[in-house]
Amino acid sequence: MIPNSLLQRLASWCPWLLREEPKQPVKVLVTGAAGQIGYAIVPMIARGLMLGPDQPVVLHMLDIPRMADALNGVRMELVDAALPLLKGVVATSDEAEAFRGVNFAVLIGGWPRKEWMEWIDLIAKNFAIYKSQASALQQHAAPNCKVLVVSNPANTTALVLKEFAPVVPAKNISYLTRLDHNRALGQIAEKLGVHVGDVRNAVVWGNQFPDASHATARTEHGERPVAELVADEKWFREEFVSTVQRRGAAVIKARKQSSSLSAASAACDHMRDWVLGTPKGTWVSMGVYSDGSYGVPYGIFYSFPVTCEKGEWSIVQGLQIDDFARSKMELSTYELMRILNRHEVFCRRIAHGDSRLEEYMGFKPLTAHGPKASSRALGPVVYDVGL
Repeated sequence: MIPNSLLQRLASWCPWLLREEPKQPVKVLVTGAAGQIGYAIVPMIARGLMLGPDQPVVLHMLDIPRMADALNGVRMELVDAALPLLKGVVATSDEAEAFRGVNFAVLIGGWPRKEWMEWIDLIAKNFAIYKSQASALQQHAAPNCKVLVVSNPANTTALVLKEFAPVVPAKNISYLTRLDHNRALGQIAEKLGVHVGDVRNAVVWGNQFPDASHATARTEHGERPVAELVADEKWFREEFVSTVQRRGAAVIKARKQSSSLSAASAACDHMRDWVLGTPKGTWVSMGVYSDGSYGVPYGIFYSFPVTCEKGEWSIVQGLQIDDFARSKMELSTYELMRILNRHEVFCRRIAHGDSRLEEYMGFKPLTAHGPKASSRALGPVVYDVGL
């Protein structure tokens, strides 16, 4: 082994001997890039907040034709920002051009959910969009491309991508629950009066059930369970859950726009941890393809606690689930399975232009007590990633 003193002398005499070769640029696709979240996320990616401060990128930006002028404006601003890691920009409305050779795809674009929409309406609106993008992903993306779905309905959209882009491994498709994960950490930090960086290991199960029962916080007396520090079960089960689940609506009410900056930041966090790895002893929440862990049915996309290493995620095993959390997880699973139990028929019918979704998907309103009463009793719909 070469002594450190010798390495230091070599570095001062011949710095080129120890200089690492610069990384080759990777291609990152952002769909809906002219929208609010897209506008927020592209400079974050170009500054290294997603893939690291030493990873050059070529940004591929896709949006619909009527957004072409706005998309070109985003391209001009990226050029004007003179970002050293940004090695090129593609701004287009053509899916084949947008997906060509991409290593990472952040899918933000989609039909926005209107106040009057139920999940079935949103699925119908977005199905054609993501079936087409799945085809482009299948034909044009780089091998082993990693895909993050941000647009709602996220879990069904992820399943559409898996169905129509079979060349992409299921483990390479995920959807965003990091926004609610980060919101959960923020609420805990505010409750305890600590920095959010001192809180870790909350979980978002399913889509929108935040669970702090395994979270910890660093204090002057060391790392301690959040449940002990707060010592208020009612707060965890009511105010904490409600605040996280309704945060998106609160932002819209205050700002008259959906969450953009926080959603973009969460998407960067999601991809960064997936690609570069999670810190030792820390897990994060990701919507991934279920392997049956924690009794969640195999073959659906569901949010779990995961750790990441060398570009691969692994579901954290062995966490104790209390009765309250189990009931919330089962409700989320029940709703997802109700939506997806006829997914094969759904895909086939829609692919042939048949819009009678309710007939083929057996739609009935749902509550925790079964498919009898109004679905309004559910609160936030299960597919909503919190935007």
